[in-house]
Amino acid sequence: MIQEGLPVRVTPAPRRKKRIVRSRLMLTIYAIPFLVLIFMFSYVPLVGWSYAFFKFVPGVPLADSRFVGWFNFQYILRDMRNITQVLKNPFIFYGLQLLNSVIPVLLAILISELPGKRYKKLVQTTTTLPNFISWVIVFSFAFNLFSNQGVVNNVLVGLGVIEKPYLVLQDGSAVYWFQNVLSIWKNTGWTAIIYLAAITGIDGELYDAASVDGAGRINKIFHITIPGVAPTYAVLLLLSAGNMLSVGFDQYLLFDNPFTRMRIQVLDLYIYFTGIISFDYAYATAIGMIKTLVSVIMLFTVNFISKKVRGSSLI
Repeated sequence: MIQEGLPVRVTPAPRRKKRIVRSRLMLTIYAIPFLVLIFMFSYVPLVGWSYAFFKFVPGVPLADSRFVGWFNFQYILRDMRNITQVLKNPFIFYGLQLLNSVIPVLLAILISELPGKRYKKLVQTTTTLPNFISWVIVFSFAFNLFSNQGVVNNVLVGLGVIEKPYLVLQDGSAVYWFQNVLSIWKNTGWTAIIYLAAITGIDGELYDAASVDGAGRINKIFHITIPGVAPTYAVLLLLSAGNMLSVGFDQYLLFDNPFTRMRIQVLDLYIYFTGIISFDYAYATAIGMIKTLVSVIMLFTVNFISKKVRGSSLI
């Protein structure tokens, strides 16, 4: 309420407009270095897509290579058996990731409900630490544990639980569940940090009001905490849809072997073997272009579904 007799300072419209323009200009200047980096590392490499339209041979300049047009894309249709298999695997792995996506939410809720700060920090640090372990180290651990002379097989055979060593790293039927367990162990704690931040942002007065109404801890979790983290969960789910075909290249490259290749080879791994190992850069580039197109389609599809279901979207 404005008291009578006191002068009211009103900023002239031209001055206020000038201030707004100046603030927007400063924000634009601050964003320029990041826009330059995005342009350099995300758009400049797209020039390499031109290799898909030539019969490129390593060592021969692209200008001296024979132009073949859409030949490499047509060959994808003839190689559809292999393409279908390497497309099926990432969809299966992504489907398992969707099933696992609730685990970080549950972990974040459990950590937030822990009573002591020291114990809470200990649990959070312990569960987050695997994210910083390289997949090379993870593979070496798995090899020493589950190989023919690994610790696990030696113990189980010694106790008479199994008659001969179970080589899970060479079992094609165990690829999906074994890699899924490794991904849960490595990524759950790190993802839970995001949900912990979302839980911290929930207004504490909601919990106080719920306590006054007689709500218990379980009721608070279901009616306040879970709805509070639901928007964050939807955003992360939407962002992951764009990377559906790019799941775990380094993980699957390390655990790849002739026994598991049919089920562990994802599209990025197939592109790696085709382009880097077999030196067929042009065909590998064509597959990469198709992968980009499918990823963009999946992103906009999930964004459209999110807009229809939740009424909001990112794009």
